[in-house]
Amino acid sequence: MRISTVFLSLDHNPFEDSDPALFETMVFVAGEAHHVRRYFIWEEAETGHAEMVALIRDEMEAAEARAATAWASVHAGLAARS
Repeated sequence: MRISTVFLSLDHNPFEDSDPALFETMVFVAGEAHHVRRYFIWEEAETGHAEMVALIRDEMEAAEARAATAWASVHAGLAARS
């Protein structure tokens, strides 16, 4: 599992009337991207990255699970909130 937060350099916000989405956090499991969050400013990206790490770490500790199993549970919870 890998959690990556990067500067995109190009606006990835599909809405023309709002601020540019220039940062992105992605969760990769077995080389495949499973979740994306985009941010407008670096401070949001840092916070979002830390939150994703904490969500997965907490689930792994609670379930004593491997990273991929923990991610499946976190992903289901995130999807339910959307």
